[in-house]
Amino acid sequence: MTKVAPVPILANKHYGEASAFVPENLLREARRQKGLDDGVVPEVCVLDPDGDIVRQTKADGRAIRDPAWACYHTDLWRLRHDGVELGIVPCAVGAPFAVLIAEQLFASGCRLLISMTSSGQLVELRPPPYFILIERALRDEGTSYHYSLPSEFSTAQSRLVGAMQGAFDGLRVPVVSGDTWTTDAPFRETPSAIEAMKAKGLLAVEMEAAALYAFSEARELPVICFAHVTNKMARIEGDFEKGEADGSVDALAVIVAAARACRPGQQRELSPFASLDPPK
Repeated sequence: MTKVAPVPILANKHYGEASAFVPENLLREARRQKGLDDGVVPEVCVLDPDGDIVRQTKADGRAIRDPAWACYHTDLWRLRHDGVELGIVPCAVGAPFAVLIAEQLFASGCRLLISMTSSGQLVELRPPPYFILIERALRDEGTSYHYSLPSEFSTAQSRLVGAMQGAFDGLRVPVVSGDTWTTDAPFRETPSAIEAMKAKGLLAVEMEAAALYAFSEARELPVICFAHVTNKMARIEGDFEKGEADGSVDALAVIVAAARACRPGQQRELSPFASLDPPK
């Protein structure tokens, strides 16, 4: 008799086995088909699921599309903000898409990945908008279970969270630390589910962090996730107001502060990402 796993998605997950399909090979074939030379992305890359940062900086004439980015599904935009070079991929919404792009970014020279996702408020800490440095994310999505053994939460690397201490002091929009709920189905956030997540002390709901942190743990690569709390899940009139320039001004301030905290000096020619390199 065939033994059936209690949850089918957990069956046939061989966490110690290498993948047969790797991002380097996908990018190799994309470059061949598109006639692209090998390209290296900026060391600090950003996932911008709502696309607000790219839209605003394109409109300002500051973001430039990277013609060497070989991904089939996205464009990468280069931006220098406050002295920090960033590679930004917009509109990679949801856990599977976010990790698909994360794999390709690290295969292309990324050394630190920052995710800045819009999220819905669970615990009323203050009126939106504000930011959460996500320390743990509850795994209510499927992608993380392909990367790490079942557990309730995915967790940020402690050395990255520790590096953020005091990094956001003085920013005009507050940054708090805490845990979130990662869901694959935002329109199935039922009142009962919301109450259960609030009872766990989760501060907000988003769609990527649990998978990105599982990827980070499995690949031993540095990823840090922020939730930009912008709404109360449209349960009030006038919701989803993000702030100046659709929240991109404050989001960029948080991203740059985080990048500098993880890599003091933030000058590529002066020092490599020695402290963030995965262990050999």
